[in-house]
Amino acid sequence: MSKIGFLWVGKLKESFSRDGCALYWKKLSRFFQLEETVIKDAPGKLPPADKNKVEGERILAKVRPGDVLILLDEFGERLTSRRLADQLKAWTDAPNQRPVFVIGGPFGLSDEVKAAARHTIRLSDMTLPHELARLLLLEQLYRAGTIHKNMPYHHD
Repeated sequence: MSKIGFLWVGKLKESFSRDGCALYWKKLSRFFQLEETVIKDAPGKLPPADKNKVEGERILAKVRPGDVLILLDEFGERLTSRRLADQLKAWTDAPNQRPVFVIGGPFGLSDEVKAAARHTIRLSDMTLPHELARLLLLEQLYRAGTIHKNMPYHHD
C-alpha cells in the first residue's frame, strides 16, 4: 500500500474540523497508508516572521529521505479533482518516494520550507483557515482515490 505523509502546524481545535478530518482520514486510509506529524505552533509572543522561521525549522526537521514536499498555498497550482487524482497517482506510484502534504500555521510557511518543496498546490483562490484546509485536502485526496478506483463518489 502506498504511503502519504502529512505535516501540519497546530492541533485541530474546532470539533467540526476534528470530526470531519477523522471521517476522511478513515475513508482515505482504505487506499493509502497515512502518516501524520503535527508540528507545535511557535510561541504566540513571536512576530509573524519569527513564527514562520521556528515552524519552518520544525517542519524541515521531520522531512525524511524520499519525501516529496507538496505545499498547500493560495498561490499554488490550480488543479481540478481529476488532475489532482492523476498527480497523486504519479506521486504514490513513484518508487522510493512518499508524497508529504504540508499545511503551515496562520502566517504561512517559511522561505526555507518553500525552497524545499517540489510542488505547491492550492485548494482555493481564497485564503482558508488551516483547519478547514486540512479537512478539504483530506476530502479531495479521498475523492482522488475514488476516481482511480472507479468508485461512485466523484461525478463529472
